[in-house]
Amino acid sequence: MLNKMTTNIIKNYKIASIPADGIGPEVVNVTIDVLKSLQQSLKTFELEFTELDWGTARYKQTGEYMPKDGLDILRKFDAGIFGAVGAPDVLDHISLWNLLLAIRGPMQLYANVRPVKTFPNVPSPLSHAKQGDIDWVLVRENSEGEYCGQGGRTHRGQPWEAATELAIFTRVGIERIMRFAFETARSRPRKLLTVVTKSNAMRNGMVLWDEIAAEVAKDYPDVACDKVLVDAMTVRMVVNPKSLDTIVGTNLHMDIMSDLAAALGGSIGIAASSNLDPTRQNPSLFEPVHGSAFDITGKGIANPVATLWCASEMLNWLGETEAARILLQAVEETCSQGICTPDLGGKANTKEVAAAVAAQIKKIAGVS
Repeated sequence: MLNKMTTNIIKNYKIASIPADGIGPEVVNVTIDVLKSLQQSLKTFELEFTELDWGTARYKQTGEYMPKDGLDILRKFDAGIFGAVGAPDVLDHISLWNLLLAIRGPMQLYANVRPVKTFPNVPSPLSHAKQGDIDWVLVRENSEGEYCGQGGRTHRGQPWEAATELAIFTRVGIERIMRFAFETARSRPRKLLTVVTKSNAMRNGMVLWDEIAAEVAKDYPDVACDKVLVDAMTVRMVVNPKSLDTIVGTNLHMDIMSDLAAALGGSIGIAASSNLDPTRQNPSLFEPVHGSAFDITGKGIANPVATLWCASEMLNWLGETEAARILLQAVEETCSQGICTPDLGGKANTKEVAAAVAAQIKKIAGVS
């Protein structure tokens, strides 16, 4: 009779690194260092990083932010970490539409997920907010709506020059993001979903949004669901944050609301986001919300927490749930000890925060 042997299979993941512009390289590079330290401590997985030189520097040299076969290149990876895109001497709509949106739309990364919560001992601007009041997941429709790219300009330079920006809402686009949001809410302890809308003024697309939300809700009787107008939502987030848990909204609405949420959580420097293809036909892309921040580029004070949180979300998406938990726990404990960059009231620099997180990982993992 053959002896039964148990072998531990270590999974290997190919990760695309796209640091791009501004503080992107600073936060992405230290995050990769932390991830390497994490995999060394746990020895349960391996990450193989490949850096892609897509960004404004490449655009200035070649006229392209990424090569024409960029999407085919990305599809060879299991996931990607993205830094930030944008430079002061290139118009924002050029940089955004030629890189980040050129990836999100064609690859159907239709669910943008942005977790927000306050860390212990890291104060929120809301003086009345208690620990645990802000613990949200914001789900943003990421492929259509107000950012569908439809519209145009006519009669340029004339007094009657006109510009149109069309918001397109499709049944398939709304239904799939609603189902994703309900599934997300169902997976969380409170099982509570708030649908953000503006159907009182936008009587076509947003009314369809509301109708489909109500239809999908019937399939999730265990999830409590309410509907709030986007303007009233800004008030509710500030006045009654503990009344919220999972939130779903359109591309534009959640782009704005998630920045407010990040600020209420302590700083936009800790705001992470995931651009997900829930079908898993394409690799998902994980990026901090803070942007290129050229005003602090090169000063060494960029907050790496958002990108580290992105890395935790990436590990979770890849199925490395224990590694994801340890990484996020290490980030929280580091910040709670006061080892923070200036935006969170600390005096540490980017590399010092990352090094402290790596050291905390070893403590949690029991590695001497």
